[in-house]
Amino acid sequence: MHIDGTCEGDSPHLFTGIDGIAQIVLDNIKLPSEKAELLIPFFRQIRQQYGDPIALVHDMGKGILSAVKTVFKGIPDFICHFHFLRDIGKDLFEEEYAIIRKRLRTHKIRALLRRKAKELGKIIGDDPEAVGHLSAGMENGCVDGPVMGKMPAMAAFAMTHWTFDKSELEGYGFPFDCPHLIFYQRLKKLRDLINAQRIKDKTLSVLWRPLTKVVEDQQLKKAASQMQKKVETFKKLREALSITDSNSKKGLNDDGQDADIRSIEEKVKQFRNEVIPDSEDFEKMTEQIDKYWEKLFADPITVTSSVGEVIIQPQRTNNILERFFRDLKRGTRRRSGTVSLNKTLRFMLTDTPIVKNLNNPEYLEIILNGCRSLEERFEKIDSHLVTEKLKAEQRRQQIIGAEMKKIIKLPDLPERLSVLFAHQQN
Repeated sequence: MHIDGTCEGDSPHLFTGIDGIAQIVLDNIKLPSEKAELLIPFFRQIRQQYGDPIALVHDMGKGILSAVKTVFKGIPDFICHFHFLRDIGKDLFEEEYAIIRKRLRTHKIRALLRRKAKELGKIIGDDPEAVGHLSAGMENGCVDGPVMGKMPAMAAFAMTHWTFDKSELEGYGFPFDCPHLIFYQRLKKLRDLINAQRIKDKTLSVLWRPLTKVVEDQQLKKAASQMQKKVETFKKLREALSITDSNSKKGLNDDGQDADIRSIEEKVKQFRNEVIPDSEDFEKMTEQIDKYWEKLFADPITVTSSVGEVIIQPQRTNNILERFFRDLKRGTRRRSGTVSLNKTLRFMLTDTPIVKNLNNPEYLEIILNGCRSLEERFEKIDSHLVTEKLKAEQRRQQIIGAEMKKIIKLPDLPERLSVLFAHQQN
């Protein structure tokens, strides 16, 4: 059984229990908070209705841990690896990240770069051919012909947008993704490129002073340096747990690599033994690993069913329920057009999420008992037309051409442009 809750702002917590094998919502409750004394009656009700689960998976909430220990004593109980990693990362470098975010906001560098990019966009105009020459030039290491005159402006335009580009993010959110740290690091590369060209080219030099002010900000430099060290250690733990792989395209839907749980345990043990607790933050990290060790690595469980003995491996994440809540919220937003679901969660019927069980063919067959009217009504809703019109409008509003977007997404854009500038000087 997977258990978790969701809320928006000060709305009640919609708390749900779901069967992770059959993918069926078992029960729901709305609570003012996820305190143990409020969860215990809910868990007892599920136990009375369905019996004991073979295992439980959930996050590290104190209320959940306490209530599970009270109601499901002796039942295998496991912590979601994603939540475990996320909490460790937040504890490890959230303080430095807050400093970086605050200092960047103080400098107002984003607004300045956006204004500059807008000005540069007017200078270079809509010239796909020139952008194509620039793209080809970066492949060949040299640029000539009609693009030479526009090269400084196009380079500045591309680099300015490159600092904002988010293709390096992995889709897991903080602390797995650190957009403000990446932005600061890219500002440094932009400043270095401009510093090498500012005497020869006024198009780029106008940005040198404000960028230098940001890059040389002592609080920023110190926080970024300290955070980068912690991020590298955090990445090693991610690799050991074989989850949130940077090469995965699943984002929050990543259930982790299909590695043997014992080999994962050995990798985490090796990481735990090798990490050097040279600061209070690293000591807290190792303490967290030790504290939840027994709840991280689940052995396969053998159960007896109508077809004989079945071996079940408890899931390593609570993604089943996380996806369930995301789908529930996304569907509600589509129907209502409202971003905030505070009022929706406040006034919705507690058992509304059970409607999601209609997506389960076996459940649907039981509920409809041969009747197809509900399915036919849903088929009349043409959501594809609305989706396509929204996509078309987004494409119409796009002001950056396809070729320039390819250039902006190049991870080594500063290096390639440096080669072109060097060639131009020669």
